[in-house]
Amino acid sequence: MSATQTTAMPVGAVLADGVRGSAYAELSRQIRQAGVLRRRRGYYAARIAVTAAGVGVAWAVFVLVGDSWWQPAVAVWLAVAFMQLGFVGHDAGHQQIFRRRWANNLVGLACGNLGIGLSYAWWMDKHNRHHAHPNQEGRDPDLRVDPVAFTAAQASRRRGLGRLVVRWQGFLFVPLLMLEALSMHASSVRTITGRAVRVRLRPVEAVLLALHVGGYLTTVFLVLSPLRAVVFIAAHQALFGLYMGASFAPNHKGMPVLAVDDDSDYLRRQVLTARNVSGGWLIDTALGGLNYQIEHHLFPSMPRPNLRHAQQMIRTFCHHHDLPYVQTSLFGSWAKVLRYLHTIGRRPDAGPGA
Repeated sequence: MSATQTTAMPVGAVLADGVRGSAYAELSRQIRQAGVLRRRRGYYAARIAVTAAGVGVAWAVFVLVGDSWWQPAVAVWLAVAFMQLGFVGHDAGHQQIFRRRWANNLVGLACGNLGIGLSYAWWMDKHNRHHAHPNQEGRDPDLRVDPVAFTAAQASRRRGLGRLVVRWQGFLFVPLLMLEALSMHASSVRTITGRAVRVRLRPVEAVLLALHVGGYLTTVFLVLSPLRAVVFIAAHQALFGLYMGASFAPNHKGMPVLAVDDDSDYLRRQVLTARNVSGGWLIDTALGGLNYQIEHHLFPSMPRPNLRHAQQMIRTFCHHHDLPYVQTSLFGSWAKVLRYLHTIGRRPDAGPGA
């Protein structure tokens, strides 16, 4: 399936559902009957309003604080506000908010291009390919993130400085996440200005992204002196990247990596490669519902607040079908991620569980 085809529909919304009598079809029937695929317009209206207000108030505080060395504290707030806006855009990309695609895309463009400076088309292309082939070598774009090696093959190919980075990647991974926002901004610009990814609304995306960059830099440099402006931007983008990476990394890293020719069915492919993170409402909010990674990967269009309601049903179904349902704490998941990266870096022949 081409990259342009995978952006056409959220992966998992139709895959395997047409396989009559399959285990996934059975689970789909149970999920539909439970009503947890229904839209939650009231929830999203409140979520969007609160999130937009959080971003707006953060910028207002930024202006009120003025040219001060207290601004890095505001950068923390703004990084959290940006990521919460990103979570709304993520949900829109999976068609969780509205029934009509154009309405979800409108929210996605507003949150992505205009709100946080990330191309919606780039994100959809990359993220849907990840959903189609999670943790599958050569097919999941989230396994190709230089300079980190997530597989033995990647580690064995590194030479020179790259090999040194991989050797110590267990210790370097968290600091490297601070560059994630910068990398995504660069990828967004390449997507809009290039032709590698089909962008249906290229002029719209370009204008919205330009408005974000222009508004962001103008506001910062009008309020702050050049030195403080540079420090603020560096702090804000580093914290935003760290938060973004920390929201996605615990979900798949350190879980089984599938070979490029793996032909597991949709149900097994999604469950075997995903890990849930426990922790209650605080973790639900902080991770934007991505802590219910198994549920989300099985039913990407399921609205975020419904994921926890589907959890027990899906966990019971997995146990009944002898599928490992992995869930751990936030700290436990990070311990597994860093241990896996350290093991791959020191022993490229090792894999998850080594």
